[in-house]
Amino acid sequence: MSELTDRSVVIRIRGLRTRLGGRVLHDNLDLDVFRGEVLGVVGGSGSGKSVLLRSIVGLQQPTSGTIEVLGQNLADLDGDALIRMQIRWGVLFQDGALFGDQTVAENVQIPLREHTDLPQRLMDEIASVKLSMVGLPPDASGKYPAELSGGMRKRAGLARALALDPEILFLDEPTAGLDPISAAQFDTLVRELQQSLHLTVFMVTHDIDTLRATTDRIAVLVDSKITIGTIATLRDNANPWIHEYFAGVRGRAALTA
Repeated sequence: MSELTDRSVVIRIRGLRTRLGGRVLHDNLDLDVFRGEVLGVVGGSGSGKSVLLRSIVGLQQPTSGTIEVLGQNLADLDGDALIRMQIRWGVLFQDGALFGDQTVAENVQIPLREHTDLPQRLMDEIASVKLSMVGLPPDASGKYPAELSGGMRKRAGLARALALDPEILFLDEPTAGLDPISAAQFDTLVRELQQSLHLTVFMVTHDIDTLRATTDRIAVLVDSKITIGTIATLRDNANPWIHEYFAGVRGRAALTA
């Protein structure tokens, strides 16, 4: 992975506690995400990985604790201030979250229409550039999501997440549902975009191959707590779930690949 040259913190979480449906998902979590890194977030089913992402982007209200993004406490932001913060990040949800009644180009232009007053001609050009950046052919722009493969829908969703040139990119299970070849290609794309655009990437995933291919550090959610490391260090962790995940057959294969 790339060496982190800027250790400034772009996401700072302190004392985060999240309780949903009578269950405590996060219990006094502390986490720092550094500028320019790819942080992978992994955990068992129901461990609160996606809830953590949604809490950071303001879609889930934690029970207590603080979340600071780019030096600002999200709890202190509302109205225009919150909008100005939100346009500094892009989000790719697991299913791509594309609108089926709009073309791919129109989907990519949604953030532009919401947050800018650019003329249509320029929005068309930006959409074309973003789609090219994620590896989609020019003829994809006029198609509807239902006409695309799963991998192409992921790429279209990624193009939309990049429409406003964000500083932070949030990815929720970006390779879920993809075949191994498409998943590996998407991993490579994410790493190349992160490096060329100098992005900070916060990525929820269950795929250890994706963790190996893309991440600088890994945050593991187990028993409502968080543990930080790499595949190499986490495989020796004393927690049974962490040890089995990283030192099991797939973990050993990822480490030696």
